[in-house]
Amino acid sequence: MATRNIDKLLKKVDSKYTLVIAAAKRARQINDYFAAIKRHELVRVKAPQIEALSNKPLTIALEEIAQDKITYERVTEGIK
Repeated sequence: MATRNIDKLLKKVDSKYTLVIAAAKRARQINDYFAAIKRHELVRVKAPQIEALSNKPLTIALEEIAQDKITYERVTEGIK
């Protein structure tokens, strides 16, 4: 991903750590989606929300964040 897009992504979240966690979680979901399709199983996760030029889950996840297709919710309840 180009450097200019990192600045755009950081405006969508509250910190670079949140960006990493959100992108990683979504990339795992996308990877599970592709694996389920490949094995002809029931798909339990949401399909990619964009038409991506890449088939790499992390790239797709970052593009979804950049295009506001997915959001995150910070959970603070229960953390001490």
